[in-house]
Order: sequence, then structure tokens, then C-alpha cells
Amino acid sequence: MIEIKNCDINLHDTITCGQCFRFYEESDNSYTLILSGRVINVKQVNDSLFIESNNYDDLENIVKNYFDLNRNYDEINKKLLEIDNTIKDCVENSKGLKILNQEPFEMIISYIISQNNKVSRISNSINYISKKYGKKVIFKGSEYYLFPTFDELKHIDLETLKESKVGFRDKYILSAIKRIEDGKLDIEKIKDMNTSDALNYLELVKGIGPKVASCILLFAYSRLDVFPIDTWVKKAIEYLYDDVPINQKKITEFAYQKYGEYCGLALQYMFHYMRNKI
Repeated sequence: MIEIKNCDINLHDTITCGQCFRFYEESDNSYTLILSGRVINVKQVNDSLFIESNNYDDLENIVKNYFDLNRNYDEINKKLLEIDNTIKDCVENSKGLKILNQEPFEMIISYIISQNNKVSRISNSINYISKKYGKKVIFKGSEYYLFPTFDELKHIDLETLKESKVGFRDKYILSAIKRIEDGKLDIEKIKDMNTSDALNYLELVKGIGPKVASCILLFAYSRLDVFPIDTWVKKAIEYLYDDVPINQKKITEFAYQKYGEYCGLALQYMFHYMRNKI
């Protein structure tokens, strides 16, 4: 077991706020997660994280990166409130919420599956695909399956996808895999693109629209200047602002102009605040 001290994180909110789909809340209030080629169990005690894993290789750095612990959120939050004190309650109620740094290929497939879908069904589909194609890991006497690499998943067929119950999204997944195989979708190339180009690039993939592309960039590429607009974000904007039309284009324009490079984090705080307020 390793301990990471001085962690300004709310572990529960970070894991359960809708960013990731494969986690298990244990009876001792710890969480078991599958990430970066390993399984970890993480528990928060005050400002420390205690982590166990099947693979301790570079574990501290991997956990710090996954939970974005090296970023100064207090400084960002201060800047957000200097810009607009209207979101003070949103920021304060989201204290310790971090944006996870997850694997790009997994996020592309996962968020294609997420379209018009329930979280439980998303998780079940991802778990099915992982069990079918991913590497098995034994951790604390239980079986877990890593999300498959591209090479492990590239031969998946339509029938298997139907069995995984991804529904109409099966053809979108196959299309994304084909584009990666053909070099038309380069996961590494996205890292060097500006955000606008990256959004447009991802949206060339059938089944990836603005919301899914934004989720991929936010949760796999640490782009804090993108944001998925859903029902909760619209409710938050309507609740906080009287003069912003409640449609995707106007909210997008407003957020970019208001919060700039941290607009994605601002809207994530609004999402979290509104979802827990009602």
C-alpha cells in the first residue's frame, strides 16, 4: 500500500460525478478502479489517499496523473470567481472535484456508447467488451478485466457488439475502429491540435457529435476549455443567468466568452452543483 499525502480532492465526488463508468464502491468507502493497465483500490482518509494495486510500478505518479493532483485547482477557482462571482455556490460545492485523466481509446469507445444511454447500461456494455477482449487481472481474490487495447479490439465484429448491448451504437464503434486502423483517426495527433481543430477532427467520426467530442477531450486530453452540454448544464445556466438563451450554441458562446480557457471546468462545476441541488 502507498500513501499520497496532502491531496486536495473529494474522492467520492470525483469518481461518482459521471466522468468514468467502471468503478466499484466498497463497503469500507474505498473505490476499486481499472486504469492504466492495472486495478487499484483507493481510499481517502482526511487529505491522504491510500492505494493498493496489482501493479505498483510507478503507481504514485500514475495515480497523481489520473486524479489530476498536480494541477492547482485553488488558483483556477480563484480566477473563475474573479471573472464571475455568480458561480460562487457552484465552485464551493465542487471543492475537491478533479477532472480525471483517462485513456483516449477507452474514452472514445466509452463515450460513443454513452449516447442517449443509461450509466448502468454503459457500464455493462464496457464490462462485457473488456471481459471478451481485455486482459484478466486478479486483485484481492476477484477477477477484473482491463479495457482492451486497440490491437486487442480491432477485430471485434458486429455480432459481438450486439451481444454487448450497445444498440444502434455498434456501427459507430466499428466505424471509429476502422478510422483508427486506416490512420484517419490518430489518437496521438489530437494531443498536438488546438481545441477547435480537435473537436472538428473527432466529429469526422460517424457517431461523434459535439457532446461526445467534448467529453473525449475533457476526460482524456485534459482540455478544460471544452464542455459537454446536457440537461443539467442547461438547468444550471437557466437557474444562474437570466439573459442566456437555453440552447447549445448560445451556451457555448457564453461559456467561451465568460470563462475562457477554464470554461469546461466552470460548466462541470455547474453540472455537479445542479445535479446535487435537485
